[in-house]
Amino acid sequence: MGGGHGGDGPSTTYKGLTLPHPKRWHTLTGKGMCAMMWFWVFYRAKQDGPVVLGWRHPWEGHEDHADDHGHGHEV
Repeated sequence: MGGGHGGDGPSTTYKGLTLPHPKRWHTLTGKGMCAMMWFWVFYRAKQDGPVVLGWRHPWEGHEDHADDHGHGHEV
């Protein structure tokens, strides 16, 4: 179980546990995915932060819309 990668590459043994070194593409892909995750977290914090922190309500902040939306409801 575990793939059977016993001796086919550099590895480190510590207290009887042998850990293989990751390949370069694994490291680069992991760093790229981590960066993408943090960009997404910061983007969502910018968009939703005031609502999550209770500084404003979700329905506030739409003052740029006019009262009539062109549906023929003018009085």
